Amino acid sequence: MTYVKNRLRRTMMFVPGNNPAMIKDAGIYGADSIMLDLEDSVSLTEKDAARMLVYEAIKTVDFGGAEVVVRVNGQDTPFYDEDVRAMVKAGVDVIRLPKTESAAMIQKLVKDMEAAETEFGIEKGSIGVMAAIESAQGVLHAPEIAASTPLMMGLAVSGEDYTADMHTHRYPDGEELRFARNMVLNSARAAGVYAFDTVFSNMKDTEGFYRETNYIHELGFDGKSLVNPRQIPMVNEVFKPTKAEIAQAKNVQNAIREAKAKGSGVISLNGKMVDKPVVEKAERVLATAKASNLIDEEGNYLGE
Repeated sequence: MTYVKNRLRRTMMFVPGNNPAMIKDAGIYGADSIMLDLEDSVSLTEKDAARMLVYEAIKTVDFGGAEVVVRVNGQDTPFYDEDVRAMVKAGVDVIRLPKTESAAMIQKLVKDMEAAETEFGIEKGSIGVMAAIESAQGVLHAPEIAASTPLMMGLAVSGEDYTADMHTHRYPDGEELRFARNMVLNSARAAGVYAFDTVFSNMKDTEGFYRETNYIHELGFDGKSLVNPRQIPMVNEVFKPTKAEIAQAKNVQNAIREAKAKGSGVISLNGKMVDKPVVEKAERVLATAKASNLIDEEGNYLGE
């Protein structure tokens, strides 16, 4: 069974693992996922302290129902082993591996997690993994990485590292990331896992943020990585379904109910057969509509 809890993951907010105030308040902003970072945002001298802080936070802080992800340090660092052990012991939801370039790297992570689960008496397979794709190697191996373990939750594009590896940098039109985005997205879809776009770090360029978020939403990404809580409602605004999409999703649900009532295994709507992808899309639309306060618990439309 693929490790994908059927949940919204529109926003994944980065929080530095060495900042107690930001960690304590992370749950109040309404991000779908919170990513506590032990890697790039933490200096070498603070790695051990940050690990302990994040461990305690996972055990004690109320993150408001958000999924809790931790980005550990890379497998080529002396901090990786202790990061994995501590996060497994803490009972984090997902461990994110930076600079993933092969399926073997994810399989090593899973093996190391299993060893820690045995050591600390944690239920096997209760923690998911995700891969950060940050290089040409990672992009070209994305299909194998996405399918490397049943515990895979999703893939994330890291624009800054990838463009550095490609000997370029970020441009307003996003052309430099086109291939990487499509490769990661298609790999995630083929493996049945989630796909996350990279961060947009220029907080002053609201227009550019909306342009990029609309673009990745059109491509089919599940969500976007964020560095500032002010970006959360902006992403949610882009991802919210239209009234017509909600109506169509409710029609699909009604067709499923009618088929069940008749004892029929075939679901049809307006003379067309309704297959699994259509059903799943309807479920996603209604879940997003509910989270966006566009429908109530009974599915009644609340939007303007």
